[in-house]
Amino acid sequence: MISETDIRYMRMALDEAHRAAERDEVPIGAVIVCGGRVVARGHNLTETLTDVTAHAEMQAITAAASTLGGKYLTGCTLYVTVEPCLMCAGALGWSQIDRVVYGAADDKRGYHTFCDRPFHKKTVVEGGVLADECSRLVTDFFKAKR
Repeated sequence: MISETDIRYMRMALDEAHRAAERDEVPIGAVIVCGGRVVARGHNLTETLTDVTAHAEMQAITAAASTLGGKYLTGCTLYVTVEPCLMCAGALGWSQIDRVVYGAADDKRGYHTFCDRPFHKKTVVEGGVLADECSRLVTDFFKAKR
């Protein structure tokens, strides 16, 4: 169930997405929360790093693992502005994260277009938090590119 807390953290993820847009990166942002505190933030850096794996979620997973001192993100929630791609969903599965909350669905590259459940069996997934705002940010970015 989506809560006011989910909305607050998704707004932080949107702030990260705006940081990506400022760098001319696809505006997707992510925040990982554990025990009521933000342990990682990330946004797309694929152009900056010339690395196709430098997605917001991957940046946040790496930062969270470093902050927490281990590779597993049990007890954590990822907030990301757009549905994770299959690569990021797989990495989240390996991290054993407890919960994934995303904003806008991605019908072209989101994990659901490739498989039903790439996450750990205990991971709870919820979508649609501030979906319109998250979607509009990406849509406006690509319109400006054309």
